[in-house]
Amino acid sequence: MVTIGHSTVTVDPMGLGTNKVGGHNLFSGLKDADGIAVVQEALAKHITLLDTAFMYGLGHSEELIAEALQGVPRDQVIIATKAAQTPSDPKVLDNSPAFLKQAVDDALNRLQTDYLDIFYIHFPDAKTPKAEAVNALAELRAAGKLRAIGVSNFSLAQLQEANADGLVDVVEDHYSLVHRDAEKTLFPYLRAHQISFVPYFPLASGLLTGKYGPKAAAQFPQYSAEQYTAIMAGLAIVRQIAKAHAATVAQVVLAWYMANPDVATVIPGARLPEQVDQNAGAYAVHLTPAEYQQIDAAFK
Repeated sequence: MVTIGHSTVTVDPMGLGTNKVGGHNLFSGLKDADGIAVVQEALAKHITLLDTAFMYGLGHSEELIAEALQGVPRDQVIIATKAAQTPSDPKVLDNSPAFLKQAVDDALNRLQTDYLDIFYIHFPDAKTPKAEAVNALAELRAAGKLRAIGVSNFSLAQLQEANADGLVDVVEDHYSLVHRDAEKTLFPYLRAHQISFVPYFPLASGLLTGKYGPKAAAQFPQYSAEQYTAIMAGLAIVRQIAKAHAATVAQVVLAWYMANPDVATVIPGARLPEQVDQNAGAYAVHLTPAEYQQIDAAFK
């Protein structure tokens, strides 16, 4: 178990990202029944951190999680949610204290709970002083409505402003073996201030599952031909390690995050329950220090 920042919230090395649970505005063909089954399967596999957001279905993910949690003791699950998008126009971001307080109350209603374990400001807006926004969340924490304060998608400068009073417990941001900017831009500050880190897109939109080969470069135009070739070479090394552990490439990659001292918990998503089972298989992969370093070096 890992303690989140300065809070009393503790999490396991793996949680569940729920953007495919009710996130009909983000993904096509989602079924509510599948989303509920995904959450229930996560709990059955002892995955108790559920990471959601208003933006996942404009509140629908939170509603489905509430449905899936019927009858589950509240203290057996860790609920993290996020908000910043204005319900009337999700393209408009708002971090004002009044908005955040209303957003937390709305999330509590949709999730059918009286407290959130973690609440993140999902994106920074252009006008609200960041420390003012975080202090509003500190008021909500004092009122018992949330237990840990987080920010997401903040630059280092924005994070420093937000953490002016030492109130930020956790940062959620883009990070993976093929997107490692945070190691230089954020991690030194996070370490120095005892702020936890949660990466999103840990499997790089499927690229790090190993199911794409050299000929699939066109599906990932964000990488140059040289970068894609290097990623394929790195995955070849991961595949050798996976074979030694009788595991999948994705399970080994997830195990790498779970062994990473700078990562509090990794939150892969799932559309179907069987994908939760596959992700949970990463718990059986115990990388040696040499294997960890081999993977680390393969993607530098």
